[in-house]
Amino acid sequence: MKDNVQSMLTQALSEIKGAADLAALEALRVKYLGKKGEVTTLLRSMGTVAPEDRPEMGRIINEAREAIEAALEAEKTIKAESALSGRLIQEQIDVTLPGVAKKRGHLHPLTVVLNEIQDIFIGMGFSVAEGPEVDTVYNNFDALNSPADHPSRSLSDTFYITEEILLRTQTSPVQVRTMKASKPPVKVISPGRCFRFDELDATHSPMFHQIEGLVVDENITMADLKGTLDVFAKRLFGEHTKTKFRPHYFPFTEPSAEVDVTCFKCGGKGCRVCKGSGWIEILGCGMVHPNVLEECGIDSEKYTGFAFGMGLDRVTMLRLEIDDIRLMFENDMRFIEQF
Repeated sequence: MKDNVQSMLTQALSEIKGAADLAALEALRVKYLGKKGEVTTLLRSMGTVAPEDRPEMGRIINEAREAIEAALEAEKTIKAESALSGRLIQEQIDVTLPGVAKKRGHLHPLTVVLNEIQDIFIGMGFSVAEGPEVDTVYNNFDALNSPADHPSRSLSDTFYITEEILLRTQTSPVQVRTMKASKPPVKVISPGRCFRFDELDATHSPMFHQIEGLVVDENITMADLKGTLDVFAKRLFGEHTKTKFRPHYFPFTEPSAEVDVTCFKCGGKGCRVCKGSGWIEILGCGMVHPNVLEECGIDSEKYTGFAFGMGLDRVTMLRLEIDDIRLMFENDMRFIEQF
């Protein structure tokens, strides 16, 4: 039996030494040390050994088992280190190689200019008010002192959903909602999308963007309006910008005016941008009509106010020298990334 143990040990050590990987070592462990392994079989056959020889035989078998366990552990360590080295070589990363660049988005030019304008007015104490793009005819026209025969109310100019519901043609309904929901003082700007029945071309779009402003308080005068817009123009177009007010008519303001600024491209000397005049029209404004104040529940004998509105698309096109409004809505990154 001693010869059998020695033969088994020699074979086991040889097979362990020649094992290809960790899986093969595990298979050898089961083969020799498992519940049905060869060492276990030898121990179970001790009953056939003479009683006086059993202690010596047990010692030999246990030494063989310990030798196999030691050989398995040593070879396992070698194989594990070898496997790790192989993985490190196979999975190595050259940290000096350039990374994979992630394409980042870019603010739309309309958003860039809108953020600038909002920052200017917020710096002057205005808050930003928003409202629905689908609104009532009352908020869009009637509450703003617009006569029933005004051209903008015709089907050829406005998108009607029903006789009383429409896509807003301006952000002025936000001003009406603000005045009805709060008491003076009121000081807000209202940016947003608007819709009019225009043919799409280089300077017109059925969808466009406006920014309107409203101030209502005691003792508000035309001087406050002119001062506010003068500060706005200087901050948006440059400190040397001058403003010019021309009389105009709007049903919701009285008196009303259109505002020009000196051309930011030529400084007022005349160029292609300003068509040689030295001035560029940027917005309309005026003192809030008493009828509008009264319609919104504000005492026009105690309070006065001013309002103004500008096309964000137009200001952006002028500021960034964009010659076609359609470029704003095509989502072409080659265009957007220029700004």
